[in-house]
Amino acid sequence: MTQRLRVRYAKRGRLRFTSHRDISRAIERAVRRAGIPVAFSAGFSPHPKISYAGAAPTGVASEAEYLEIGLTRRCDPQRLRADLDASLPPGLDALDVVESGGGGLADRLHGSVWLVRLRGVRPADAADAVERFLAREQVEVERLTKKGMRRFDTRQAVVGLTVEGAGEPAGQEPDRRGEEHDSTPCAILRMVVRHVTPAVRPDDVLAGLRLVAELAPPSPPEVIRLAQGPLDDETGGLTDPLDFDRDVADSRDDEQGTVDGAGECAASVGGDVAADL
Repeated sequence: MTQRLRVRYAKRGRLRFTSHRDISRAIERAVRRAGIPVAFSAGFSPHPKISYAGAAPTGVASEAEYLEIGLTRRCDPQRLRADLDASLPPGLDALDVVESGGGGLADRLHGSVWLVRLRGVRPADAADAVERFLAREQVEVERLTKKGMRRFDTRQAVVGLTVEGAGEPAGQEPDRRGEEHDSTPCAILRMVVRHVTPAVRPDDVLAGLRLVAELAPPSPPEVIRLAQGPLDDETGGLTDPLDFDRDVADSRDDEQGTVDGAGECAASVGGDVAADL
């Protein structure tokens, strides 16, 4: 393996209902279609060296999914991003690609920012439930996991929880045909949730709100992850997990100049996409 790249991609629209296994298959097909020189594992059944970090649950949209891909020769990250994005199906979008600066990407994903749309819930009722939830030191819920029924605390994982009012979460593409005159109330929750074990998901926080304030939306919530990355405990915000890799790449470019062989990847792709680049 000559080079390792890190990719941020989005899962939008109907593809939020696609399982992670099917998402990974779609990405592998796109990699082959784009002619990307992906490295393969050794052994009887070689697999492409593509690994995923912090994948969102099925049914959840996301603007911040991450993967790493190993290559057999060096490629320009931005050219690879364009080639990969052009080969992915609608709803999967390659947003950013940087060369790995070392270390584990998953180790930088300390928390996530979520937006949750609660159709049929008044913002005032949501605000009251949030206030009660944050006033608790502990809010335990139960969820069925692969290891059976687990009981765990959701409160300590929640770094921030606010009500943003009514509207559409950014990045969502819900079908609203026939609802032009719909006056149904809607509340938007913004959550910053720390990554812990077992994982606390947005639906777990909603279960906690139901427990402490009987907040029960009449329809399934619409959830989107806006970001994930290093968590600042003082501000409660997240930073970009790829910033470190960009800093390393900038330092490397300053010392070495333009990466030798960066055009080889684009030349291997072929077709109109490579010609346009």
